[in-house]
Amino acid sequence: MLLTTKFLRPTPDSRAVRRHRLDALLEPEQGKKLNLIVAPAGFGKTTLVSQWCARNSTSTAWLSLDEHDDQPVQFWQYVIGAFKHAGLMGLEDSEKQLARQQGDDLNAAITGLVNALAEDRNPWHLVLDDYHVISNDGIHRQLAWCMDYLPPGILVTIASRTEPPLPLARWRVRRQVQDIHPGLMAFSEDECRAFFQNTMAMNLSEQEIRTICRRTEGWVAAMQLSALAGKTEALESGHSGHERIGTPDGALISDYVLTEVLHQLPDELTGFLLDTAYCPRLSSSLCNAVRQRDDSQDILTRLLSLNLFLIPLDKHNQWFRYHDLFREALLQRIESIDPERAAVLQSRTIDWLLSHGQVQEGIAQIVSQNDTDRLARVLAEHGNNLIHGGYHLPVLAWLDTIPPRQLAESPQLQMLRIWGLFFANRVEGLAPLLTEVEDLLDRRVADSHPDAEGALAIHSEISLVRSYLARSRNDEKNASDLTRQVLKDIDQIQIPLKSVTYYGLGLDYFGKGELNDAEEALESAVHYGQIERKASTALSSGGLLAWIQYNRGDTELALKTTTRVRNWVDEHFADPSQPRLISCWQNSALTEIYRERNEPELAASYLSPLLEHVEKGTEPGQHVVIQYVRGHLAFSQGKLEEAIELLGDAVAVGSKRRDHILFDPPAASALLARCYLALGLADKAMTTLKAALETPATNPLNREQNQIALARVQVALKDYQKAQETLSALVPVAEHNAHNRHLVEILLVYADALAQEDRTEEAAVMLERALDRAENAGFLKLFAEESPSLRAMLLDCPRLRTPGRWNRELLTMLKDQLSGNADIVLSKPQSDQPSETTAGLAEPLSQREQEVLLLINQGLANKDIATRMAVAPATVKAHIRNLYGKLGVSRRTEALARARELKVLRE
Repeated sequence: MLLTTKFLRPTPDSRAVRRHRLDALLEPEQGKKLNLIVAPAGFGKTTLVSQWCARNSTSTAWLSLDEHDDQPVQFWQYVIGAFKHAGLMGLEDSEKQLARQQGDDLNAAITGLVNALAEDRNPWHLVLDDYHVISNDGIHRQLAWCMDYLPPGILVTIASRTEPPLPLARWRVRRQVQDIHPGLMAFSEDECRAFFQNTMAMNLSEQEIRTICRRTEGWVAAMQLSALAGKTEALESGHSGHERIGTPDGALISDYVLTEVLHQLPDELTGFLLDTAYCPRLSSSLCNAVRQRDDSQDILTRLLSLNLFLIPLDKHNQWFRYHDLFREALLQRIESIDPERAAVLQSRTIDWLLSHGQVQEGIAQIVSQNDTDRLARVLAEHGNNLIHGGYHLPVLAWLDTIPPRQLAESPQLQMLRIWGLFFANRVEGLAPLLTEVEDLLDRRVADSHPDAEGALAIHSEISLVRSYLARSRNDEKNASDLTRQVLKDIDQIQIPLKSVTYYGLGLDYFGKGELNDAEEALESAVHYGQIERKASTALSSGGLLAWIQYNRGDTELALKTTTRVRNWVDEHFADPSQPRLISCWQNSALTEIYRERNEPELAASYLSPLLEHVEKGTEPGQHVVIQYVRGHLAFSQGKLEEAIELLGDAVAVGSKRRDHILFDPPAASALLARCYLALGLADKAMTTLKAALETPATNPLNREQNQIALARVQVALKDYQKAQETLSALVPVAEHNAHNRHLVEILLVYADALAQEDRTEEAAVMLERALDRAENAGFLKLFAEESPSLRAMLLDCPRLRTPGRWNRELLTMLKDQLSGNADIVLSKPQSDQPSETTAGLAEPLSQREQEVLLLINQGLANKDIATRMAVAPATVKAHIRNLYGKLGVSRRTEALARARELKVLRE
């Protein structure tokens, strides 16, 4: 999700100084690619560019950068998002490339952007404001590459405090850069005059203007503070000769200019500024509470009219903040002149923040005070809600600031650490920590500790965590018993645990294949998660619920579930300063749903936020789920080698880390076997399934998945009777348990097995049953994933030519696949004789090599092939080397001729 406010160009103040001499420098010229504005903070870079854009009719993509954008993928997501927000069309390919990107090689996405600009054929301006926050060398290289290939009429404007490491020397030689340095940005005397008279509405003499302009060297921020001092004499006192104020840093603000501002303001305003310096944001209610007065709104309005570094945060003038440098200077002042009052003011600020739901900001100030006693009390009160709201990592960090002895004496804080580690998926060391808390609780009860009654309630939390750990050991009975005991005792304790407990019950039922009971428990988990305001639990419960509904064929209901829970979380837990809460189950379910509905780009958009968790390390069960849905999406798109790699990883992690997985994840081995079948490698598919069949999964859904895969292998090996025996045992169970997605697959493979024995009428009956079930559920893509013989049967099926949207969509998808226009192209089953396309080859071409060969035949260059395949150019070169080696050639023309000769490539 992108913050669209970063695409909004600041609205110029009508009173701001018009800088004609700089406007002219910014205008487009033939051959110019870049406007480079480099100056320190407070020199008016953003104001200058926003004024210029406001007077310019050219379409402008504006991007305000911050420190979070110093990652290549996020940087380019925002650049492309800025163009999209400004109205540029044709960016879907770039967005798709970014969504599937796993590393920092973003050439494909950047190429898509350049192509979209070229196809648009209109002039465009791109503004990158605050580019100095970018330090990643990869981003600098990518931006340079992008700018080198921009079409004519595209002008980039960069505003930065430092000169960026771009190939500026080369561009300057070619006269492609307009530099605007601090000397040019500094206000001239005429601009200073206009600033004081028009912007600040001050009637200063010419001498005063010249003096301030000289002392500040045209730095507009310092000029504003100096102007507010009111008199030039105050500036000149104690300073003589040619001494200059210096650069605009915190020391200047605090030690010189701010002193003059405060001295020249009425005591009432000075006192207000200092009293409210600890407020991260300001409202009349907060300021009144801190000052213990009731006139704050009037003073805020007065300060706003004085342009006193007060920035409105809404359109109703109810919330404000100080400019950061100004607030830092105020804090330094109050802490130096009256530290005791400063402590009182900060304490009042913290009290208001905590009592008005701004707990994180309140805790941040407590941490800055090093007040571990108060931090311990606040975490004991609010920590549980913070953790279940998705802020477990900050809570763990705050707990680390509390002395170990203080932690050891508090069962509540120890339990917070356990929950924090649990939600951070660091469950390996929880058992001994739970034992320590139990020992402490037992001692308190034995000693009649004053908090013994409250401490006893923590036993329920301990039981709940132990139930999750029991699930990871496949100790289903112990897990179920512990969960039910917690549910029995839950109304007798004060700790809100119902949502987490019902989520545990949902996992238990899901693991046993009792999907009706699982849905009921998970609905309760969502309900109580909302009541208890446990956002992460509600999101995970809703995600697993949607996963179950999808597998039962209730696709529309699954989408309604995810939307309902997502909307509640976004409404109650939207914090722009924090990453958006996501759930592995919810995003995985949506990825599967949209993949199945033949909307791969939308599926990839839900998968994309999960990739970071795989790269940085996540709980092994989540790792398996994410890799499974990634592999399934790759399989559906015909990227078999990629799918094999992802699913192989899922199988390996699921096997090695089984003791640390809280549930039975999807049967990646079954899908991996299908990949090998698609490549015609039936024996390898059987080998892949062997371990899963020898040790059957505990989850009936997974057992069915492996058995269906076994039947597919049996059909590929022409053992049709065995395949039918395998499938006939699955049909009644899948029907009884409403495993409708599996039932459709079972019926399809059954039809294939019957057709291979020329039992066409029976096969047609099975096919009709499968189509009926699939239409009700809205399944589409699973038909494109079946064997070529079965897809041929479907194309000949009269039912698909009857009216109906679903029939039309399925038939169109199958026809597109037949003509090579669809994503997935699956191989024919392996035969005993070498095929025409491989008979003359010592080693068959891989799926990727065949794709490269087809693109070479289309006349594409290596760079264009890389873009089309969404891989690095070096990867394309490696495929071509392998391709040449297998064909025994050294050039493209020879490769195409040899491929046609061997019938690897057909005209």
